[in-house]
Amino acid sequence: MIRIIPDLSTRCRIPWEKKQEMCLADMVIKPGKPWEYCPREVFRKVSKILKDEFDLVVNAGFEIEFYLLKSVMRNSKEDWVPIDKTSYCSTSAFDVASSILEDINTHLQTMNISVEQLHAETGKGQFEIVLGYTEAGTAIASLIYAREVIRSVARQHGLLATFVPKYAEDEDGSGSHVHISLSRNGENVFIASGESKYGMSKIGEAFMAGVLNHLPAILAFTATHPLSYERMLPKTRNAAYLCWGKENTEAPLRTASPPGIADDLVSHFEIKAFDACANPYLGLASITMAGIDGLRKDLSLPEPVEGDSDVCGEKLRSVPDSISESLIALAEDTLFTEVMSENLLTAIKAIRKMEVKNYCEPERDYSQPEMDVYKDPLQDIIFKF
Repeated sequence: MIRIIPDLSTRCRIPWEKKQEMCLADMVIKPGKPWEYCPREVFRKVSKILKDEFDLVVNAGFEIEFYLLKSVMRNSKEDWVPIDKTSYCSTSAFDVASSILEDINTHLQTMNISVEQLHAETGKGQFEIVLGYTEAGTAIASLIYAREVIRSVARQHGLLATFVPKYAEDEDGSGSHVHISLSRNGENVFIASGESKYGMSKIGEAFMAGVLNHLPAILAFTATHPLSYERMLPKTRNAAYLCWGKENTEAPLRTASPPGIADDLVSHFEIKAFDACANPYLGLASITMAGIDGLRKDLSLPEPVEGDSDVCGEKLRSVPDSISESLIALAEDTLFTEVMSENLLTAIKAIRKMEVKNYCEPERDYSQPEMDVYKDPLQDIIFKF
């Protein structure tokens, strides 16, 4: 029997309800004995290894991209279309969505979830909310709660919010880009303290090199739906090639720094190959485990790729372009067995294969999947592997 044990440290009041609260939960066999399939426990294991071996803590901040859709009747059938047709960072988008976005922001602030940015994205009816940067476990909880708020507020306004990686063939996809750094005793140790080739510390470089080295297998945890790979195409500012860059928006890994950090220094790196179909605990666990491998082996980064990655395409390896390819990479990469049981990995592989079977059979037209699945696929991200 599997027991669901509430984690009361994550408890928060639901702002639009008078008497209701919500919290995250752990899956256990019995008190003190975690279920081997519990994603939160996997993340705890990885975090403990990082702390015990290197006295380091992972910090993270998520970006949330989503579309707001309204219901219309076409030929006596209900359809869902974007609420506006404005462009990136257009103030006109707020003419239509201001009341919704204000409610979302207010509720998040009430729940002590920091919002650093909120703006219109490149897609029609698409928006992005950038959450505050914090310890990774807290960042994951904020991500889960923020999605709950966005979905609920949209429904209250008669709209549908979707985080699906690829809403429409002719629109940009939606991701959950995550920014990663490392700290020791509360101090960011990703930044170089002396001379550095790339503006980051040796610790930061080794960790990031490990992530880049294991990225094909990591995609089995961070890009888990067939539509995830429709988002990660060349010329889409996402992740088509196995490389890293500084200002290269096409690279799957990109270094960055907030205002106030010197131009030649790097405070963290961004991973673009992450979307809302991923379980965030397993996603960050796989990233952290890859970083640990980089630290153990003292890996170095290859030269960064700047400008147009597509120009260098013949020289660069491509990232997996399907779930099937990411599963092959996972099967060839034994690193994750240190923190994930064979049963869990078998379950993950089986679920990914079922995704392929359900969504990618040749007799179906997957350019237009059913609306209910297409707009909100497998959104129970706490329990989904």
